[in-house]
Amino acid sequence: MNLSQAIALVTGANGGIGSHFVEQLLQFDVAKIYVCARTLNKLNDLVALDPTRIIPVELDVTNAESVNAAAAQCADVNLLINNAGTSLNQGIIAAPDLESARAEIEVNYFGMAAMCRAFAPILKQQGGGAIVNILSLLGKVNLPFSGSYSASKAAAISMTQSVRAELTAQQTLVVGVMPGTVDTDLAKAWPNPKVAPAEVARAALQAVLDNQEDVYPGEQASQVSAQLLSDPKGVEKYMASFLPGMDLAGTNA
Repeated sequence: MNLSQAIALVTGANGGIGSHFVEQLLQFDVAKIYVCARTLNKLNDLVALDPTRIIPVELDVTNAESVNAAAAQCADVNLLINNAGTSLNQGIIAAPDLESARAEIEVNYFGMAAMCRAFAPILKQQGGGAIVNILSLLGKVNLPFSGSYSASKAAAISMTQSVRAELTAQQTLVVGVMPGTVDTDLAKAWPNPKVAPAEVARAALQAVLDNQEDVYPGEQASQVSAQLLSDPKGVEKYMASFLPGMDLAGTNA
């Protein structure tokens, strides 16, 4: 896919990775970028980067009416970037209840699935286009410190594979982006090393250019993904040492 003159939509555009997607899409000379957040005033700084090409959209990916309204407003999109996500750093057993797990699954799985469903026919009308799903390496191996988040990302990885299979006939590229720990506010308490959010956005867009379905941005993600092939149980046992309630700041993983 040629990004020049593409029309992109970025969910969670005001977040740590989302703003870097916007900046790099501008460098690729896209025609238009719909930037999405739950409240429009959080998008003012992004819109100021290029008011002629950046269009703010109020969007809550967990609300069906909001998703449908965004699809109706943005019916010319050919590049959907599902970047919205949340992490509440809770275990499964250690958590006081399952409310955090429900909140994470609503955004990270159901919200992403809803966006894929809403925009699949739009992408078909545009000749196929591409979907970029920001997932996580923790969908491949659970970090108990943030166990329910890891589980939600595992569901999102499986969903991405299904969407990819279902949209093959309409020639929609579906990219799964699986970084390790990203250096954003959401992961400030997570173990080091961390990959820069700009690198995640860059790797994701390069995957679109290269027609690549799975990408592991950063040294941590590439190393651990390789280890999961050679010694999956060893990786699981290592990650199991990072338990809920631990102080992980400054820990090397």
